[in-house]
Amino acid sequence: MTTPAKTKTQAKASTTPTVAQKAAPKKAPASKARSSHSQSAAAPMDRRAELIEKAAHLFGAKGYANTSMRDISAAFGILHGSIYHHFGSKEELFITVYASGVDRFIRDVQRAIEPFTDPWERLEAACVAHLEALLLRQSPAATVLADWSSDYSDEMRAALVAERDRYERVFSGLADAVDLAPGIKRRYFRLGLLGALNGALMWYQPGGDSPATVAKQLFSLFKNKSRPETR
Repeated sequence: MTTPAKTKTQAKASTTPTVAQKAAPKKAPASKARSSHSQSAAAPMDRRAELIEKAAHLFGAKGYANTSMRDISAAFGILHGSIYHHFGSKEELFITVYASGVDRFIRDVQRAIEPFTDPWERLEAACVAHLEALLLRQSPAATVLADWSSDYSDEMRAALVAERDRYERVFSGLADAVDLAPGIKRRYFRLGLLGALNGALMWYQPGGDSPATVAKQLFSLFKNKSRPETR
C-alpha cells in the first residue's frame, strides 16, 4: 500500500514551527542549572564565614567588651541593622566565633597526630599543633579562645565553657592514653600542660624560638617529670 504524496500546503505546514513551538524556551543543561543553584546557595554561606572571620579579627584585636556590632558592621561594609540578619546579638556572634576557633584547633590537632601511634608522640604532636595555632595563625579566632572576660553573661559563659570542653575532650583523650608515674594525678597533668601552653600567649615574642620548639620544651618538662621511670 503506497502513502499518498503530500500537497505543497501540507508540506509547508509540516515544516513550519507552530506559535507554541516558537515560544517554548530552551531548557538550560541540567549540570548548568545545578551549578547555578549551588553557587547561589554557597554565596550566603561564604558571606557568613567572611563575617565570622571579620568579627574574629576585631574581637581578637580589641577584646569582646570593646568591640561593638556597629564596629563589625562597618568593617564588613554593611549597614548596622543588616548584621542582625545574620546574628541576633553580639553574644551570639562571639559564641559562633569561639566555636569556629575550637573547630580549627580540633582539625589542627587531629591532622598533627595522624602519623603517630605512640601515645607520648601523639600528645607531643598535639601540643605543637596547639601552640602553633595559638601563636602563628593569622586569624585572631585563636586569640579569641584565650579571651575570658568578666563581661560575659551567665548564659554566654555556659555556652563558651561547653565549646572549650569540646576541645579539651580531644586533648583529654590524648593525655589519658599516656602512662604516668605513680602518684601523678592525670587531671592535674592535663590541666597543667594545657595551662603552660596557653600561658605562652602572654609572654611569647616572635623572632626567638619557634612555637614548635617552645611546645616541645614545655612538653618535655611535663613528660620527664610525669612518665614512669624505666629500669
